[in-house]
Amino acid sequence: MAVIADTSGINNIGMLGIGAYRPERVVTNDEICEHIDSSDEWIYTRTGIKTRRFARRDESVMEMSVNAGRKAIANALLQGSDIDAVILATNTHLLLTPAGATKVATELGCNGVPAFDVTVGCAGFGYGMALASDMIRGGSATNVLVIGAEQLSVALDMTDRTNCFIFGDGAGAVVVGPTEEQELGPVVWGSDGSQFNAIRQDFDWVTFLDGDRVQRPYLRMEGTAVFRWAAFEMGKVAVRALEAAKIGSEDLDVFVPHQANARINELLAKNLKLRDDAVVANDIEYTGNTSAASIPLAMEDLLSTGKAQPGQTALLLGFGAGLSYASQVVKLPPVPFE
Repeated sequence: MAVIADTSGINNIGMLGIGAYRPERVVTNDEICEHIDSSDEWIYTRTGIKTRRFARRDESVMEMSVNAGRKAIANALLQGSDIDAVILATNTHLLLTPAGATKVATELGCNGVPAFDVTVGCAGFGYGMALASDMIRGGSATNVLVIGAEQLSVALDMTDRTNCFIFGDGAGAVVVGPTEEQELGPVVWGSDGSQFNAIRQDFDWVTFLDGDRVQRPYLRMEGTAVFRWAAFEMGKVAVRALEAAKIGSEDLDVFVPHQANARINELLAKNLKLRDDAVVANDIEYTGNTSAASIPLAMEDLLSTGKAQPGQTALLLGFGAGLSYASQVVKLPPVPFE
């Protein structure tokens, strides 16, 4: 009987480099309020957001991904040809097929590698990290590029005062690969489909094309339900991630929650009982909620501004549509120079 060969991978892995792309256009709360009955003070008080970035209409998720991915590869001191797989976490690649990651990989010089999209809302980057970790440890890759990218501005009804002020555009990327010591803890991930409709596209494209609707599908959100779920359930997920990594909250130098709402993040940080000197990411103030791009953008901001340092122990916590979640303890990557 023939014996099928097995593969063995690399156990010690971490983030080798990080890159970010933020669109040039800055959109203030006052501009948002031109379309809704609200104010800069109301938006900031309830979300912690002052501005966000919107991509040009001739930009795309793929273009932003290439920009962020190129920087991450350079910051990892690698070439595109060194990348063995590309994972793109996004909900706003505007084609149902083909996957955006395939073109991104080719543009970056990662020719012939597996490349695919992950559509898991704001937890997408965490899911991508889980897949990259398992691929490397399983022996099917050595260096994996994980990208979170969103162009949420094209999905927003700018007259919907429940959510049009929350979201923004951008892309963040990391290269996951071999390290001398273990720098990525186990990923704790999951979903709660009982709240499937809490964040959703309000109707599907077939309904739109076959019906008599004038308005196209938009992103809708049940804000109160999402707030309660995130504020009270995600703390439990964070604790599970700490337990999986066999560390306590007192060991954390940095907390990087999904940048959904500053009030949620304050509650999560308080409940985790972090050290007084622990840094909590607050990229939401000037970037808004960028869904799958949120966590890598927040990490890049902390490192670029010196608020956090390479090698510090950080807890990542993503959560959103699905409702889905992913959390992981990591060591922060080197400071980006690109």
